[in-house]
Parts: sequence; C-alpha cells; structure tokens
Amino acid sequence: MTIVWGIWYYAGIVKGVVLAGGLGTRLYPLTYTTNKHLLPIYDQPMIFYPIRTLVKAGIKSVMVVVSGPHSGQFIQILKNGKELGLEHLEYGYQENPMGGLADALKVAEDFADDESVTLILGDNTTDADVSKEIASFEKGSIMFLKKVSIRSVSEFRYSTGKKSRRLWASSKNQKNHHHNMYLPVYMFLIVDVLTSPKD
Repeated sequence: MTIVWGIWYYAGIVKGVVLAGGLGTRLYPLTYTTNKHLLPIYDQPMIFYPIRTLVKAGIKSVMVVVSGPHSGQFIQILKNGKELGLEHLEYGYQENPMGGLADALKVAEDFADDESVTLILGDNTTDADVSKEIASFEKGSIMFLKKVSIRSVSEFRYSTGKKSRRLWASSKNQKNHHHNMYLPVYMFLIVDVLTSPKD
C-alpha cells in the first residue's frame, strides 16, 4: 500500500500547527472524559506523535489548536513543550469544535504572522521523517509517496481519478477497494487560505 503525503511547500517554514480539536464522538465513551488526541497510543499520548514529526523535521515553534470541554488537559500534559523538543509552544482555542479544518486554521492566523506554516492533524500517529523531503524542495506543489505495510486500510481516505492529476478524498465510511491512501501533512501560506469572500 502507498501512503500519499500531500505537502504544499514554501521555503523557510519554521512554524507548525497541530489541529487537535473536535469532540471525538466516534470514540465515545472513551472521549467522555478526555480529548481524543490525549488518548494513549502504545506508550504515549496520541498528540505526541504529530509534534515529534514536526520536531524531527526541524520545526520547533508550534501552536496546538484545541476545542471542546477537555481543552485544559493539553496544558497539563504538554506543558511548555520542552520535553518534546519544542522551543516555543502556544495554544489556540477553536470556539466551534465542529467548525472543521479551515475554521481551526483561522485560530492560528496571528501565530503564523504572514509566514508559511506546516499543518499536521493531531491524530497522525506516524513516526515518518519528512525532513529530507522538506529540505529538498524550495517551492511549488509537490507530493511525497511512501510505501508502508498496513494490514487494514478501511479508515483511510484514498485518491481516485486516473485521467486527471487531482486527488479526491473519499468518505471514511465508503467501501475501500483502492490502495493509494493519504495521510495529510500540509505546508502553505496561511493567509492565502483564509482570505475568501465567504469569510
């Protein structure tokens, strides 16, 4: 199976944003008492994995965007981020936990401060090292392919559309007959995404 790392890259990225909002309703009753991203995965909280992915790539200034009733627990667990190798850690609160990715990105607009940022989802429990790929490209839109062995892929999104060069995200509940999945790590200039007539 091939995992597609979708990376929109601009040179000089030194800031990262981890999206850890939402209510985690699909994990009820586990998430009655804590945020999904703080649940243990093997020997550490889920949120540690995406943060360490950023640190491994040389990004040590991070904002964690949280929402919901258990937001304060992130401070108790992550503290100032020094134990994970961060030099600077901020927290942003998303008022609407169901607002989606774009709404969460608005929270990080001041943190980005007109600079390019790396966005990673808080439930990306990967240990992949993307630092070499990041250092190899200075501009443009690129896509990394990494072949990994995963026994079950039913909960991954996959790409379709052989005739075009576009990637399409499937419904997570749709029956999966494909083997090209993507695990999102995005890099972009945040203001370009946030300014639209609908805002």
